[in-house]
Amino acid sequence: MTKKTILIIDDHPLFRKGVRQLLSMDEQYEIVGEAAGGVNGLIMIELLEPNMVLLDLNMKSMSGLDVLEEIKKRELKTEVVIMTVSNQDSDVAKAIQLGADGYLLKDMEPEDILAKLRLVSKGSMVTDGNISILLANMFKSGSHAETLENVKLTQRETQVMSLLVAGMNNKLMARELNISDGTVKVHIKNILRKTKMNSRLEAAVWALSHGFER
Repeated sequence: MTKKTILIIDDHPLFRKGVRQLLSMDEQYEIVGEAAGGVNGLIMIELLEPNMVLLDLNMKSMSGLDVLEEIKKRELKTEVVIMTVSNQDSDVAKAIQLGADGYLLKDMEPEDILAKLRLVSKGSMVTDGNISILLANMFKSGSHAETLENVKLTQRETQVMSLLVAGMNNKLMARELNISDGTVKVHIKNILRKTKMNSRLEAAVWALSHGFER
C-alpha cells in the first residue's frame, strides 16, 4: 500500500507531537517532516513534495493564510488542510477562498480528525460540522446574494456542481462523467465565474446553503 505523505506546519511542538501520535494509528499515513514556521514549511513542501499539508493559521513569522496563498501561487501540488483553534468568520472565509482542501478545528475528537483526513485522501473537501454551518449562514446573510435561480448553469455544469458538493476531486469527477480532467477544470472554472466564488469548497458550501441537492 502506498502511504499518504504528510507535512505538519505548526509552531507548537506539543501539537506536532500529538498529530504524529494520532497519525501513527493509521498505517496509510507517513509523516515526512515538520516545520515550526511558514517560511521553512514552504521550503520543505518544495523539497519533500508531500501529498498533504496540515497547516496552522496563527504562526508568528508567517501566517497560515499567507502560506496557503503562497502554495497556490507557486502551484505546489499538495492538499492543504487547515488545523487551527480559530473559528473566526474572516479566517474561515479567507482560507476557503484561497483554496484550502479542508478547515478543521484542533478541539475535534481525534477519531473525527482521522475520519476527515481519510475523506481528503479520497479527494473530498472537508470542514468541521460547526464550520459548515457558519459558512452556510455567512453565504445566506452576507454579500454572496446570488441565488440558484440567478445562476444559469448548463446541464453538464449542474452535474459537475453536484459532484463538487459531494466533495469529489477532478479525477473522480472525470471518471464519473466519462470526460477528461481538462474538461472538468473548464466546467469548474465556469461554475466559479457564474457563482462569483473563488474556490471549489466555497462554491460547494454556497450551493448547499442555497438548497442545491446532491
